[in-house]
Amino acid sequence: MGRVLVRQVLFLLGLAFLPAIGQALYYRGTVSWQQRPVDSAAVSVEEAKNWGGAVLWVDARAEEPFAKAHVPGALRLDEDGWDTLLPSVLAAWSPERKVVVYCSRETCNASHAVAERLRHEVQLKNIYVLQGGWEEWENKK
Repeated sequence: MGRVLVRQVLFLLGLAFLPAIGQALYYRGTVSWQQRPVDSAAVSVEEAKNWGGAVLWVDARAEEPFAKAHVPGALRLDEDGWDTLLPSVLAAWSPERKVVVYCSRETCNASHAVAERLRHEVQLKNIYVLQGGWEEWENKK
């Protein structure tokens, strides 16, 4: 009786894993955490620069890269320091300003995470993510 029960459990577990195994085989080579999230509010460096003083630049990188270099006038706001850094961003924000969030490069997801939190948790409007991030900013100087 015990062996039959164990075999049935193993058989059911095998059946339960079939869809996951099939999906893993079908989507092999496309790792979702390495793909850039799709952001409907992306903005190019040129477009953001054309907005001039109406932009509030938000750097979603860690403290060390921010201290080395950042967009002039940018404020730092990352996931780790969210509660500490958010008040300074909110003090600089006004409804007519456009917030452009950036991180290191095109594949960096930190800017997308910060932008989503600003949109949904803080409910700010006009939140954009800089295409290419800091790397693209440096290339367009």
